[in-house]
Amino acid sequence: MRVLALDVGAKRIGLAFADTAVRIAVPRAAILVDGNEFSQIAKQFRLERADLIVSGLPRNNSGEETRQTAAVRSFIIALKEYFVKHEHFDLPVVFQDESYTSVVAAEHLGGVNRQERASGKLDSEAASLILQDFLERSDLEQLESITKGAEHGK
Repeated sequence: MRVLALDVGAKRIGLAFADTAVRIAVPRAAILVDGNEFSQIAKQFRLERADLIVSGLPRNNSGEETRQTAAVRSFIIALKEYFVKHEHFDLPVVFQDESYTSVVAAEHLGGVNRQERASGKLDSEAASLILQDFLERSDLEQLESITKGAEHGK
């Protein structure tokens, strides 16, 4: 199964990709939230020949949902609607806890300066951490049976 991960933010969306046969998440170039983000995600989904999207889901330190959690959920609903309308299939999406991924991503990168932050490097590194966590914790066989049942224009 091929998986595209999203770290949804207000300015940028970090992307990462993995094939579950290899189980190594690889960051991809982040995309700007500029009104074209749905078409950019759809393009990357097609290019990677992905079967599933994993979206990071933020929570506060107590594990409770926040305004940002609601914003991510709304974004994913709109993304799924875009896929139905423009790509003609119901996009399979699962959520993965993204607690502290930005902090850990900055540590992995040895700190992040303003230019690197603006480039989306941190966002994509966070997406790769979300995806790696998903790969290590999920029942991939169960997910593969779910995604095989979904038709998505391949």
